[in-house]
Amino acid sequence: MESQNPPAALWQRTASDLAAAIRTREISSADVVRSCLARIEETNPRLAALADVRPDEALAAARRADQAVIAGEELGPLHGVPVSTKINTDQKGYATSHGVAALAAAEAQGDAACVTALRESGAVLLGRSNAPAFSYRWFSTNDLHGRTLNPWDPARTPGGSSGGASSSLAAGMTPIAQGNDIGGSIRYPAACCGVVGIRPTVGRISNWAPPAFVDTPDGTVQVELPPTVQACAVEGPLARTVADARLALRVMTTPDLRDPYGIPAAPGPLPRGAARRVSIVRGIGTVKNQPAVDLAVDAAAAHLADAGYEIEELDDLPLIAEAARLWSLLIYEDFRPTLPVVDRIGDEGIRTSLKYSFAAAAAVWGEQPSLETYINGWSRRASLITELQQLLGSERMLLTPVCAELPFEQDADISSPQRAAELVAAMWPMTAVPILGFPAVTVPSLLAEGLPVGVQIIGGRFTEERILDAAQAIEDRTPGYWPPLGHL
Repeated sequence: MESQNPPAALWQRTASDLAAAIRTREISSADVVRSCLARIEETNPRLAALADVRPDEALAAARRADQAVIAGEELGPLHGVPVSTKINTDQKGYATSHGVAALAAAEAQGDAACVTALRESGAVLLGRSNAPAFSYRWFSTNDLHGRTLNPWDPARTPGGSSGGASSSLAAGMTPIAQGNDIGGSIRYPAACCGVVGIRPTVGRISNWAPPAFVDTPDGTVQVELPPTVQACAVEGPLARTVADARLALRVMTTPDLRDPYGIPAAPGPLPRGAARRVSIVRGIGTVKNQPAVDLAVDAAAAHLADAGYEIEELDDLPLIAEAARLWSLLIYEDFRPTLPVVDRIGDEGIRTSLKYSFAAAAAVWGEQPSLETYINGWSRRASLITELQQLLGSERMLLTPVCAELPFEQDADISSPQRAAELVAAMWPMTAVPILGFPAVTVPSLLAEGLPVGVQIIGGRFTEERILDAAQAIEDRTPGYWPPLGHL
């Protein structure tokens, strides 16, 4: 990607560049962290993207990183590079607040596996990225940390639930951010803010975290994750470039059998010489794309064709539509037992959003789906996974929109039940993928109406390197831009 604003300050440089320069002592980690802290001080008061930034702690970690370089110690791939973590992910000594005021003091006693992996890579953890309460909205607003703005347009969502991550990246606060995704929460925010987000295959990055406990009138109990979180949720990186996303993915790949879906070893290299075929899926027949969305797909397809990919249009792919419908059954039915807790400690935004989202799901599955319907949904999911893997084989990828609309207007999901249902329909590219557990990456492909517009590339299981190659081909042919922060 050729930037129209050549990087000058340290905060503008890529993670890959920073890591190499720190390793050779061209620059120091402390100087990089100071540059990022200055950028945070300049932009974060307006964007509310990061919470709980501790400058002294980050600078102390950076100085230790510099001492390790001087001492000739073995260095990890992200040694000395600033990275943010999300408020719903355990980081020792920081609150796993989920954006809920009642959990503001819920200090984690240990690190989630993905945070441990970042530490072991040498990354300097710098700030916690904002998210909606309970991470169940495509917006990033909560009563504890406030409303995160999109650096491109404050009237538009920065995405959710990793909206703080995407907003902070686009503004230059850190070059890499950790996020998680069960309904587009990495890929959609990345697209909204013009950065790159990759959702890996389920099991590639460990979803393990220290056991969570809550106090009840009858005593403290351990919180167990529902089936969809175990089978559909993933941790993953967001970054400003495809190369940095690839680096972060490799760092975060954590063979870990504590995770019930974890794999025992990192996936090996993909076979050489596989044909490169890309099938375009523009829609599923339930919602019309806004014109700029189709233009983004066209631009990406042209870039891929120029890079030597074979492009074909698929008129229809019913299994994707069915997977998107299943998302609104399985995800929401798993969340239903949590509704009393949300009503008790959640903010008005999450209560209203869930109320309208359940109403949208009820239009498809009924007010109270039966246990038989729920079980049949899980059974059908397995069949769809097999069908898609057979379709993709070893040579095909899918190119889709990110969403049928440009980034939503802020709080669109709580403006009316009708608008909330429109959002769910428009987000079919985001919701179908988690149900199937396949990897997908979103990458910008053009600017329209002053906003970045991205596309999604879906590959077969454990083909992250292949879809990142395709994303790189798009990025290489797409001009890079920094958001016009002066309007905020």
